[in-house]
Amino acid sequence: MIIIHARMTVKEEKREEFLQEVEAVLEGSRAEEGNEYYDLFQDPQDANSFIMVENWKDMEAVQNHNTSSHFQKFSTAAKELLAAPLAVNVYQGEKLN
Repeated sequence: MIIIHARMTVKEEKREEFLQEVEAVLEGSRAEEGNEYYDLFQDPQDANSFIMVENWKDMEAVQNHNTSSHFQKFSTAAKELLAAPLAVNVYQGEKLN
């Protein structure tokens, strides 16, 4: 299993546009083969800070996601919407019961 945390700080004046753009990447990503979880969370103390939490079956699923049209479209739009570079952490793990 591959877990990704992508932290994003959005330009205040671009927040609504960001939320519109992110909706399409959420919907498309959740429908991808190999996706187990894909959701966005807002920092409760900063309305312009978000974290995308993703869970993928394997690295092949991540690579397919990274080349998907909805992800590429979002990545292009994010360049104009984010106030700081995207911060991504990738983890590999197994569920512990």
